[in-house]
Amino acid sequence: MGSTAEPTGPPPAWFGRAWSWFRGLPVAGQVLVWAAAWPVLAALYLLSAARPSAGRVGGAAALLLLVTPVWAGAITSLGGESEPGAAPEVVAEPEPEPEAPSPDTTPSSVGGDLEVHYLDVGQGDATLLLHDEVAVLVDAGRWQSSGLVPMLRARGVEALDLVVITHPHADHIGQFDQVMDAFPVDEVWWSGSVTTSQTFERAVAALERSDAAYEEPRVGDQATLGPLDIEVVNPPAGVGLSDLHDAGVSLRVTYGEVRLLFTGDNEAATERRMTSDSAAMIDADILQLGHHGSSTSTTASFLSAVDPTLAIYSAGANNSYGHPAPEVVDRVLASDIELYGTDVHGTILVTTDGAGWSVATEASGQVEAAPSNPPSNSSPETSTAGGACTGDQVDINAADRDQLQRIDQIGPARLEDIITQGVACVG
Repeated sequence: MGSTAEPTGPPPAWFGRAWSWFRGLPVAGQVLVWAAAWPVLAALYLLSAARPSAGRVGGAAALLLLVTPVWAGAITSLGGESEPGAAPEVVAEPEPEPEAPSPDTTPSSVGGDLEVHYLDVGQGDATLLLHDEVAVLVDAGRWQSSGLVPMLRARGVEALDLVVITHPHADHIGQFDQVMDAFPVDEVWWSGSVTTSQTFERAVAALERSDAAYEEPRVGDQATLGPLDIEVVNPPAGVGLSDLHDAGVSLRVTYGEVRLLFTGDNEAATERRMTSDSAAMIDADILQLGHHGSSTSTTASFLSAVDPTLAIYSAGANNSYGHPAPEVVDRVLASDIELYGTDVHGTILVTTDGAGWSVATEASGQVEAAPSNPPSNSSPETSTAGGACTGDQVDINAADRDQLQRIDQIGPARLEDIITQGVACVG
């Protein structure tokens, strides 16, 4: 069987690496390599002198083949042969290519629009922050309705990354159980306060049924959800939990350069503490007025510290509490702050690209200060001598079961005793 010549194939890998290394050297480096290699090659040639003339010829040819690439590389690096008598052309080393900018890994990098829906849930609170990357719900509306889940679905919500319950009063936690049963929820933030209402018990049961993680955040805690940076500005660590408003979770959400502040039902004492201890964390462009615009909240010093351009409150139309309080409305408007309310405008949509924002409302109108001491929804025969209830007081003649249970010492069992007496009018 005849022999078959093996294909020569490409040069061995070591040769390619060596040649690439040599070509990467500056001209001076190439000359030094050549100068160092010449004696070795010359010695090899002289050793071949002991061989027949054919060996010397082969040695000379090998020497020529090995030395020629060195000179070729040097000539190539110099840009060709120099004219006789001309000074060799000096070739500057190439400028290093600028480093490619590293990808922006800043959590607050924004893209697209953030929609903030201040939902019209009557005399209660529910706000949806919606972005292509994240969905956050702050509070869950009042207990006497089942409209929140349809509202969320109508806005394309399929899952919620975070649900924040500022505090467990029935007008903030009312439909929490419905939300938890309707959507996958990654995480729930809760102040840690408890009540004895049936609404609260339903909420706890829904939380236990879910797979959501549970946290009780405190001042200084931070989280990044998609393009949203979230800072907790209340309550501080070690706060007492018996005062549900004072222990309520307050948040500042930052999207790009736009900051939004949510304070639940924080009242004057809590605002003073926040202004003193967390002043750098409450400065915001958009403020949701505390406690539905109640006179117990949005003090002048707090409003000055926040220094918002836009203010929004959530309240039911013609509510019996007189929300928003006339003095709060006057204070906000006198500060040249644009004011919207769900009792006047329905659901309010703020859309921001991280630099500016626009406002769209379901209904047109203008927030005006309501008359002081608005009429109560109780009958003349049962009105108190002091007039209508104000602030966060409970009108026992018109309150429903959950409202009555906000009064100390009135739990489910005591409530049933009161009802069976037939004296109190319970909604």
